[in-house]
Amino acid sequence: MALITISGYPSSGKSTRAAQIHDFLSSASNPQLKVKVISDDDLAVDRASYDDFLQEKTARATLFTAITRHIARDTILVVDGMNYIKGFRYQLYCKAREAGVRVATVYVLATPDQCRKWNEERGDGKKYKPQTLDALIQRFEEPSSMVRWDAPLFTIPWDDPTPPLERISDAVTTGIVKPPNVGTQITPKAPTDALRTLEHTTNALVSSLMAAQAAAPLGGPIVLTIDALEPSSNTSANESSVLRVRLTLPHRALTLSELQRLKRQFVAARRKAVTLGSTEKGRVEWGEEGVGRAFAEFLEERLGVAR
Repeated sequence: MALITISGYPSSGKSTRAAQIHDFLSSASNPQLKVKVISDDDLAVDRASYDDFLQEKTARATLFTAITRHIARDTILVVDGMNYIKGFRYQLYCKAREAGVRVATVYVLATPDQCRKWNEERGDGKKYKPQTLDALIQRFEEPSSMVRWDAPLFTIPWDDPTPPLERISDAVTTGIVKPPNVGTQITPKAPTDALRTLEHTTNALVSSLMAAQAAAPLGGPIVLTIDALEPSSNTSANESSVLRVRLTLPHRALTLSELQRLKRQFVAARRKAVTLGSTEKGRVEWGEEGVGRAFAEFLEERLGVAR
C-alpha cells in the first residue's frame, strides 16, 4: 500500500508524530489494511549505536532489512527514525517502487535548541550523548519536495497542534503508485543450461548454413533446420524435435571463418548477459528458439541485409 518515511533531528518528536499517523490511519483506513510502525526501539537498536560510524551503519542495515521484510501492498509501513541521509531515503524510495507501493515523507521540524532540551529531559534511558546529538544535527540532510524520493513531502513543525493527517492519508491511499524502473527491477537470472543452449544452437546454425551453402548457392530468405536439444511440447515421441530459423542472406558466398568470427562476437555478448540478465537491447530469451532468432537477427545486421 504505502511507505511513510519519518525524518527529522534526533529528539524532535518523530515518534509522537509517527504514533499520531498510525492511530489516524488505523481508524480511517480499510480494516483489511495493516498499519505498522518500525523504529529503532522495535529493533532493539540502542542510541549508543550512533556514537560510532560502523555501529550506525549496522543499525541502518538492520532497519532496512526490517523494512524489506514488512513492506507489502496490503500494509502502510511507517518508518520512525531520523532517516537523515538522503541516500538512505533514496534507497527506501527504490525499495518502495520495487514493491509497487506509494511513498510519502513526513519531516518533523524542530530547532536544534529544542531537540537538545528534550534530549536532556528524557528519563527513559534513550538519551543521546550531547556530542552525538550535535554531530547528527550537523550531518542532517533536509528533505526537499523538489526531489522525487522525498515527494510528496509533509513538513510538520514540532508545535503544530493539527498535523495534516487527512492529506497524508490521501497521499498513501489514493496517490499515484510509481512503476518500477530499470534500476529498481529485479534482474532475472539465466537458467543453468543457458551457456549449453547458446553454444549448441549457434554451432548448429553455422553448420547448417555451411551445409546448405555447399549444396547450392544461397541468397535472400531461407529457413535453416537444426536438431533441438530439448523436445518441443508439440512434438510426439515418434518425431524428432527440430528448430526452424528464418534468415536472410546476402547474394554472395559466406566463409566458415567469417561465420565463426560473427558467432564468437554473438556468444561473447550473450555470455556477459548471463550475469547481467539483459543486453543493451533489453531482456534476453534463453531458450533455443529465442537464441536462434537472436543469432539470425545478429547475422543479418552484421552482414548488412534486411528481411
